[in-house]
Parts: sequence; structure tokens; C-alpha cells
Amino acid sequence: MPLSPVRLRLLVASLLTVSFLGALDHTVVSTSLATIAGELGALKLMSWVVVGYTLASTVLLPVLGKLGDVLGARRIFLASLVMFLASSLACGFATDMAWLIAARILQGMSSAGLQLMSQTIIARVTTQRERPRYMAIIGAAFPIAILVGPVLGGAITDYWGWQWVFWINIPVGAAALALALFAVPHLEPGPAPRRFDVAGSVVFTAALVALVLAATWAAERSSGPATAVALAASILGFIAFFLIERGAAEPIVPLHFFANRTIAAGTALSAIIGVGLFSITAYLPTYFQMAYQTTATVSGLVPIATVFGMLISNLLTGWLASRTGRYRIFPILGTMLGAAGLFVMAGLPAGLPLWAPMIVMGVVGMGTGAFMSLIVAVVQGAAPAHQTGTITATINLVRQVGSTVATAVIGGVIGSGVAALLPAGLDASTLTPQLVHAAAPDVQASVAQIYGTVFTPIFIALAAAYALGIVAAVLLPHGRLSDEPIPVSPTPSEKLSA
Repeated sequence: MPLSPVRLRLLVASLLTVSFLGALDHTVVSTSLATIAGELGALKLMSWVVVGYTLASTVLLPVLGKLGDVLGARRIFLASLVMFLASSLACGFATDMAWLIAARILQGMSSAGLQLMSQTIIARVTTQRERPRYMAIIGAAFPIAILVGPVLGGAITDYWGWQWVFWINIPVGAAALALALFAVPHLEPGPAPRRFDVAGSVVFTAALVALVLAATWAAERSSGPATAVALAASILGFIAFFLIERGAAEPIVPLHFFANRTIAAGTALSAIIGVGLFSITAYLPTYFQMAYQTTATVSGLVPIATVFGMLISNLLTGWLASRTGRYRIFPILGTMLGAAGLFVMAGLPAGLPLWAPMIVMGVVGMGTGAFMSLIVAVVQGAAPAHQTGTITATINLVRQVGSTVATAVIGGVIGSGVAALLPAGLDASTLTPQLVHAAAPDVQASVAQIYGTVFTPIFIALAAAYALGIVAAVLLPHGRLSDEPIPVSPTPSEKLSA
């Protein structure tokens, strides 16, 4: 559905704003968590402010994707935005942790709708050739939120109070809603399903919740039997989901999609982004504080360099792909850069000047950004237009699940590895950067060596994940992005393009 240039710009501005708000709520809360937990008196429940949001935004992706195709992306987008504003208001008025967690779950559910429908709407109003450029602009919301979120959250908490971490969404979101009412077009929905896949939705949600709980408890190493039960329930749930989807008339995740080479390779590349980079970013500051003896502030420079490289590369490759129509070279080069950079990180000796790992991780970020948003646009073009929401949900889902599971696994490896290697007299549960920096030089050197020893195989494993991504990128078919608009209404001859 082509739009006038002015209306398209207004649409992109509206979608970028709400995508940024949704992404920002992943990061802005981190620096205010301790204050929130202290004032609401529930330190043990603190992690669920983040976990509840992430879990809700993940499990609803396939359901919202299907609803967007059936009811129309505009309706789901506007409903999600209204729900996001209402839940943000409720978060700020929370008087106890249970209230806040419940409001955060609603906020996460609506955030999933904003993220997913923004990408779906862009796909519906642009050609394949135009799509990478606009998808890169919308995709820039996530790295920008990572860069400014923690600092912004800390400043708001210090000067206005933690409630305004949530209430700041209201005026910005209301302005975006007013703009969206005009700019987001009425998009023709796909054909009504003969029967909605209720069984698949319920089983998938239960299996994914069990998987996230197992990963979270494994990282905390506090619930051994519960972790095993949750993991077993998750495995059985996904087996049941696979069987249900094979026989469902209107599956929420159509398995026949993956017979298409573009979709299969693109989905694998999306998962590698979550596993290979998003999972390690949270642990980089700890690594540099312990192994390089930096302060907490200085240790944040490495993830900033990583995200900045991702942002620049994301925008550049989106523009180049739209200009040339070529796309295959970017994920090939991107995965090669990611694999090479993480392999170099594994060999970097601790104690080098900080600019050295900043450059290396900046290269990893550039490699990831080269296909982060582009691959979504490419996969959307390989699916029937009336199932754009479903395929967009699928590719986002594998990225988030990969990131969640890999983050928990890496956290468990770091915790158990450091605890096993620490010399007598040091307790892993009470070990802080401040304690290490105040210790004797030989203790500092020993801890630095331990962290280097623990992180080396992690970097190698993540480099191997990107190496698998090279294979997936090479398997992408040759071709050019089309300039022709794709009709939404399915025809008997409509097939997945290669």
C-alpha cells in the first residue's frame, strides 16, 4: 500500500518513537531497580520487574503476529499503544512489588505489540527494495535505547523519583498516538481463519514460560529440582507444540515456512544475533571491572562501543541494500566480522589498554548491525503478504528466546567457573569489584586471570555461533530486492519466493 512521501515520513517518525519507548523500557529500569526494591520493600522480587516484562513480551509474539494478520496491523498497534500508556501509568502508581510486577507484565505485552506491528506496518506500506532502509531506521530504536537507557533511568530516579521512569512514557507516547491515528493507514487484513490455533497458543506459551523460568533459575543456581522440572516441562511442551502445529488448520507458527531457504537461513541468522551478541553484552562490564581493573563507569565504554558500531552498521547497510537491491553480501560479511571479533576477544590478554577491546567489540557490533534489521526485511519478503505479521513474529521470537537462554547459560558458566577457581579466603557470593580493587596486587592478578580463564571459552563458543551464521548467510539465495508492491490478498498461485 503506497503512501505519499510526507505521510510515510510521519509514519516512520511515529513508529520510531513508539519502538524507542518499548525498547527503552527494557533498559531504563535497570539503574532504578535498587531504589524501587528498597522503597517497595521486596528485594527478593526485584528481578521479576525485568523478567516479567521480558517474559510477557516474548510469549505473546506469535499470538500478536497472527492477530495482526487477521484483525489488521493498525488495530493491534493502536490497542498496544493505548495499553502501553495505561500500564506505564499504573507502574508509577504501584504501592507494592506485586502491583508493579503485574503492571510490568501488561507493559511487556503491549511492548511486544508495538515492536512487532511497527515492523509489520513498514513491510505492508513499502516495497521489498524500500523496506531495508525504513526497517533500519525503526531498528535503530533498540541500540539507541541501550546507549541512553541506563543513564536516563539513573538521572530520572535521582532527580524526579523512580515513578517518572514510567510516567515519562505518557507525554511522549500520547504525542506518538496522536500522530499514529493520522499516519498509520487502514491496512487490509488477511482472510479470517477457519479456526484460531488456541491449543497451539496455550501450549506454546506454557512451554516458553517453563523454558524462561528454567533458564532464570539455572542462572541463579537457587532451585535445582524446580529448574529440572521446568526444563522437562518445556521440552515436553515444545514437542507437543510441534505436533499440534503440524495438524493445525491455521497454525500460529506455520512450519511449512521453514521449507523456504530464505526463511530458514534468515531465522537462523536472527537466532545467532540473540545468542552471539545480545547474551554477552550484559556481562562485559563485570569482565572488564575484574580482568582489567576498571571502574564501573569506565567498564561501560566497551558495550557502548559495541552498540555504537551496531547502530552505524545497521543504518548504513539498510541504506545500501535499498539503494542497490543487493542484500546477501551484508549478512555474509557481518557474520564473518562477528566470528573474527569474538575469536580475537578470546585471545586478548587481560591488562591491555581499554581501547583495544573497545575496537574489537565495536567490530563485533558492526558485524551484527550489518544484518540485524536487514534480515527481518528479507524474510518478510519471502513470505506471503497476508502472513507478514506471523513471519515477523517468528523471526523476532527466535532472537529473543536465543538471547534469554544464552544469557542464563553464560551467567551460570561465569558463576560456577569463578567460584571453582577462586583461591581460599575469597567467597564468590560476596566478591565485588570494589573488594578486588582494594585487595593486594597478587589477589588482583589472580582474580584477573580467573576471569580471563572463564571468559575465554565463552568468547570462543560465541565465535563458533557466528561461524555457523556464516554458513546460514551463504545459504541465502542470490537475488535482488523487488521494486514491485506485493498484493495482500492471497491468490491460489501465491507461493513462498526463494
